[in-house]
Amino acid sequence: MLSQRSSGVLLHPTSLPSRDGIGDLGPAAYEFVDWLAAAKQTLWQILPLGPVGYGNSPYSCTSAFAANVLMISLERLADRGLIDRERIGALSGLDSPVDFDSVRQHKLPLLREAATNFMRSAPGAARERYDHFCRDNHWWLEDYVLFSSLRECYGNQPWNSWPEEIVRRRPDAMAKLHTELREQLDQERFLQFAFFEQWAALRSYCRERGIRVIGDVAIFVSYDCADVWTHPEIFRLKPDLSPEVVAGVPPDAFSETGQRWGNPLYDWDALRSRGYSWWIKRMRWAIETCDIVRLDHFRGFESCWEIPADEPTAVHGRWVAGPNASLFRALKSALGKLPFIAEDLGYITREVHDLRKNLKVPGMKVMQFGFGNRGAHIYLPHQFEPDAVVYTGTHDNDTTVGWWNSGATEEEKAAASAYLGIGEDGVHWAFIRAALTSVANQSVIPVQDVLGLDSDARMNVPSQTAGNWSWRLRRGALTSPLAEKLAALVEITDRDECVKQPSAHAEKSDGKVSDDFAA
Repeated sequence: MLSQRSSGVLLHPTSLPSRDGIGDLGPAAYEFVDWLAAAKQTLWQILPLGPVGYGNSPYSCTSAFAANVLMISLERLADRGLIDRERIGALSGLDSPVDFDSVRQHKLPLLREAATNFMRSAPGAARERYDHFCRDNHWWLEDYVLFSSLRECYGNQPWNSWPEEIVRRRPDAMAKLHTELREQLDQERFLQFAFFEQWAALRSYCRERGIRVIGDVAIFVSYDCADVWTHPEIFRLKPDLSPEVVAGVPPDAFSETGQRWGNPLYDWDALRSRGYSWWIKRMRWAIETCDIVRLDHFRGFESCWEIPADEPTAVHGRWVAGPNASLFRALKSALGKLPFIAEDLGYITREVHDLRKNLKVPGMKVMQFGFGNRGAHIYLPHQFEPDAVVYTGTHDNDTTVGWWNSGATEEEKAAASAYLGIGEDGVHWAFIRAALTSVANQSVIPVQDVLGLDSDARMNVPSQTAGNWSWRLRRGALTSPLAEKLAALVEITDRDECVKQPSAHAEKSDGKVSDDFAA
């Protein structure tokens, strides 16, 4: 599935220039897909789609299965008569940075109003699809909507601080909550339905244009999420249900104390004894939701850094074995082909490389890492193999222009200049050309690099606890000449073999796809 040469762009939907104060699945998303098609791009990479928790990070979600309902398009709900279109205009501008608190304050009441209107007056066919969605997804949906409702009731406090009978999920308490919170649970169900209806419509639009979506699955989940509350038996927890050990990475040249991420670690023995059923459900859902899945922190499947939960830093951790190939054998047996990309960046051992190669999963090459010492040259094109995905940078990197202007050392600049031969159109285009002309079968470029944007367009600074994930694309920035320039490069580098021309009956990019809440 990943053997054909192809090219794509990295852009999370929250960064789109939509009208709701945050990027969404409405008209701007369809305009972006049209631009990708014009640029002969066949891959669209996104970040995790889940409901964001701590720090508004898509890698710190409150569910491994649910979606971030803030990405629902109010405009599309208005098209279906579920909300007055005039109500949308009160929200913030098209391309201002995302203010998550403000978006929640203004957008969630409108989403809930639309949910109430749907529950009261949905036409028969739409209600039938809603009922079908609820039945098919009961296995995760019911736990999540209850968790989300309770989290709001208790002021977003962690689930282990709730009343004991709820923490322990005692049956009588659960039954009482389903009665008391019935209206709120209905709203939460509808919002998940609305997101996945809109997402399915957008993916259909992508398929018509030969574009595959690369999703993202973080190996670990947040402690404060529906999955840990619902399935404490598959995590390493103490008798009081607090974490026994947490995830992170050891001290290195970048940090004397390492990184203590705080995610609870899995009880892999318990998961194995259950046939990895939870992971099979998770990955089945991931490949139903996207076409290709990037596995974040792939090395954790071979071994991970285990830190006692009472340790304030990662210094006193240790390496412990992960599930290795046994998990992937179970996944392949249940799901068939595994359309994965391994995030194998950082210090990677031979055992991790062997696991990835035995699975025939491509790894990642980030060119921005390649211009330091000689050991970093594995990230430069002359050392690539076809079974790889090359990036100029990722969501965790500075933009290429930002790196060049303020992050790169003089030695790195000299090396990059010697290697790339930087032309008049800038260092970002030199990086893009090197990526697309490489032998790596897949090439993915952050949209910030396509546009040559500086550090103020950076998506995430890993060591920074606030201000991340808020960047948004300026409306109109992706022009036809820019698409033509990228398309020409795709053609000459033979990355256009799987480009599919839009069919004659393909819909216009007005966001009005017929299967979204149609009667």
